[in-house]
Amino acid sequence: MYLRKSEKKYIMFNNYYFLRQLSSSLKEHLVGMTLGACFSQSKDELMIGFYKGGREQWIRASLIPNFNLLTFPLDYQRKKVNSIDLFKEAIDQEVEDIIQYNNERAFLIKMTNNWGILFKMYGNRSNILLVHEGEVITLFQKRHIEDQNIDVSQLDRSLDQTKEGFFENGLRGTFPTLGKEALAYLVKNGWEDADKEKQWKMLSSIISKLENPKYYTIEENEQIHFLLFEEGTTLFETDNAIEAANEFFYRFSKRFFVEQERVPLLREIDKRLKQSRSYLKKNYARFEELTESARFEEIANIIMANLHAIPARTKKITLFDFYKDGDIVIKLNEFQTPQKNAETYYRKAKNQKLEVKNLEENINEKEEEMKRLQTHRDALNDLEMVREIRKYIKTNGLQKLQKNEPVFPFRKFEFKGFEIWVGKNAVNNDLLTQRFAHKRDLWLHARDVAGSHVVVKWKSKQPTFPINVIEKAASIAAYYSQRKTDTLCPVIYTPKKYVRKRKGDPAGLVVVDKESVVLIEPAPFSENLT
Repeated sequence: MYLRKSEKKYIMFNNYYFLRQLSSSLKEHLVGMTLGACFSQSKDELMIGFYKGGREQWIRASLIPNFNLLTFPLDYQRKKVNSIDLFKEAIDQEVEDIIQYNNERAFLIKMTNNWGILFKMYGNRSNILLVHEGEVITLFQKRHIEDQNIDVSQLDRSLDQTKEGFFENGLRGTFPTLGKEALAYLVKNGWEDADKEKQWKMLSSIISKLENPKYYTIEENEQIHFLLFEEGTTLFETDNAIEAANEFFYRFSKRFFVEQERVPLLREIDKRLKQSRSYLKKNYARFEELTESARFEEIANIIMANLHAIPARTKKITLFDFYKDGDIVIKLNEFQTPQKNAETYYRKAKNQKLEVKNLEENINEKEEEMKRLQTHRDALNDLEMVREIRKYIKTNGLQKLQKNEPVFPFRKFEFKGFEIWVGKNAVNNDLLTQRFAHKRDLWLHARDVAGSHVVVKWKSKQPTFPINVIEKAASIAAYYSQRKTDTLCPVIYTPKKYVRKRKGDPAGLVVVDKESVVLIEPAPFSENLT
């Protein structure tokens, strides 16, 4: 028989050999005690409390997927809300015995009047069942509906676990409850290359360890594990099964629940950092391309210096480039005068400078966003308590990352209590106007040129927009347009309900049915400007 090398040790809490010793320890603690409480305060956790005189003993059954185990607090304070009583029929019954089923990961707390609580610890199929006279009465985990049909009287399994039985039936047929951790241990120690005699010796050795174990909470690969034999970095060692369970739960749950809070957030941050790096790579390349080829103004100056030498209706001409001390071939519009061609190159130079400026702003903005994300990532990695992580998330407004919501996609400013949202490009403009703007919001755009859509968010307590707010938003709209360097820029404004997009129009293009115009000086946002 060959074992999969991928099967590794990690958590032996639900291993049959540990449960057998745990149920034996529980017998010493619980026999003679009375069931006093059984309730749930979350869908995957059941609290069972026993008492005798002034002494209490609790069992906490945590049946979270991938985290199924039992722990044993000496006392427990029940919450006053979000709590439901379960297994009420068995309350006040006294524990008579604890029955461990042979070769089965299940045990029964047997109580008076034929009541019992069955612990079925089958990994992700674990469940707690109330039984009476051998019949299942109630399930804790209702999703495992098949547990309703468990025949408690048939849980014991008798197996021939002698040497002869092993030779005849193999490992799985003889010791099906050995567990993947012990199997991995055998593989690691040469099981697959050993003959039957040597395998039996190896098997006898590991069974001896499992039947008379110490319990080890270890750390490996930054994870907390529970073993019945020593391997890895030992964090805690004991020969008391209940103490071992409590210690493992404390260490594992601390790491488990911390990672449950932290890992999805870190994953989302890493995803956005990767997207940002891609964005910056593309924009760095475009910025370098623009700055290296930014000769439109120089070409215009060369044309102006040679107006007398350029014949009419010329498509292409070679002129002396006094910037680089050589000849340059310049393309011209044959239907325009040389002076008009120079004006075209001057306009291209102005637009190119504007694009370069916008690229610089976008790059700086993205770099700042990456710094913030990296700061959050470093801070989250340093936190070791769930409450600290939750506090950090709330304080820094990271809930949107938890929900996988996009980072706010527009530039946003606040002036006189009004929010001003600014689109970043043509596609982003459509997103702002078509999906994020309300019909009562004020919509603005520089007139007759390409530029950002700007929206001033409407406020119910202040239904009209003050003139200084309109002017502030208009100056921003002018600044984020091709008229950015003009002395004055006409800006249209209107309620968003008068702005519509026609089917088939390119990104960013809209139709305005009703508008007003303000003539304003383009200016970046500043709180100090009124």
